[in-house]
Amino acid sequence: MKSKFNILLIIVSVLVFSLAFTLLRPTPLYLQIPKGWPKTNYDFSKNPLTEEGFQLGRQLFYDPILSKDSTISCASCHLQATGFTHVDHSLSHGIDGKIGDRNSMTMMNLAWSKTFMWDGGVNHLDVQALNPITSPVEMNETLTNVVQKLQKSEKYKSLFVAAFGDENITGQRVLKALSQFELMLVSSNSKYDKVMLKELKFTKQEQNGYQLFKTNCASCHTEPLFTNGTFQNNGIPLDTTLNDIGRQRVTEKSEDYMRFKVPTLRNIQFTNPYMHDGRFNKLTEVIKHYNSIVVNKRLPKQLQKRMNLTDNERVDLVAFLLTLTDSEFLFNKRFAYPR
Repeated sequence: MKSKFNILLIIVSVLVFSLAFTLLRPTPLYLQIPKGWPKTNYDFSKNPLTEEGFQLGRQLFYDPILSKDSTISCASCHLQATGFTHVDHSLSHGIDGKIGDRNSMTMMNLAWSKTFMWDGGVNHLDVQALNPITSPVEMNETLTNVVQKLQKSEKYKSLFVAAFGDENITGQRVLKALSQFELMLVSSNSKYDKVMLKELKFTKQEQNGYQLFKTNCASCHTEPLFTNGTFQNNGIPLDTTLNDIGRQRVTEKSEDYMRFKVPTLRNIQFTNPYMHDGRFNKLTEVIKHYNSIVVNKRLPKQLQKRMNLTDNERVDLVAFLLTLTDSEFLFNKRFAYPR
């Protein structure tokens, strides 16, 4: 009888343990690749997406605890409603009112990116956040200090248990959680996307703008991501105050002088100011630049010839670019400040 009781106790214990394990196990998340899009570049096997990891990353993204004086969060420069960039100044602002030397890049469709930052100085999303966290003019903090602050928080202890199974808060887990949130920032539901899926149709003006885009812009701003991920000299002259020489900072190669990463054009209606130094506030100014670009040997072959668009054609091109606005993405509550 005692033997049977022990066996029953073992069975019950196993069932209770299995149930507890199931309840505590993070909920898998899967990145849905939009129809017709290329494969992603991110290796999800090394950082599997989970709902709990996403929510932890979301909390961290909006928390100024990542900065030295707890005044600057990732969201300070990457606002959802503007395509996860800032709009009120040309250059990024950090702690103590310090000003950076570049306009913040948008954050969307990052799973398809091979390099990050305007100069490609970061080659993996899982370490990208180290750049602003440790930058003296942005967050001016160390990952070690961030971890120490998080370890004192009961809220974060619970969030790390939910995401990773225990209270062990590490720098690597902080960075991976941020990646999980950022990887889910997929923008693929603009009017352009619906036209490609034959759910909607362009207006005559938008269609004409689309043809102009394919002729003049698509070689660098390649569909459907609207960037080819390369680094190009776009004819912007050197700002002698900033002295930002672009990718040459990273490679030290003369041919990379004034080459910057080709940004995505998705949601461009709301991501001004434009260019690496935020010198243009309006799309019309950007198009005017390319329409009258000063040709030089450093330009890629695509820009060796001016567009020479008429006034009406420039209006049509803008009309097409506005179809890249994805309102669902810009106002998706899953990506908003966690309340």
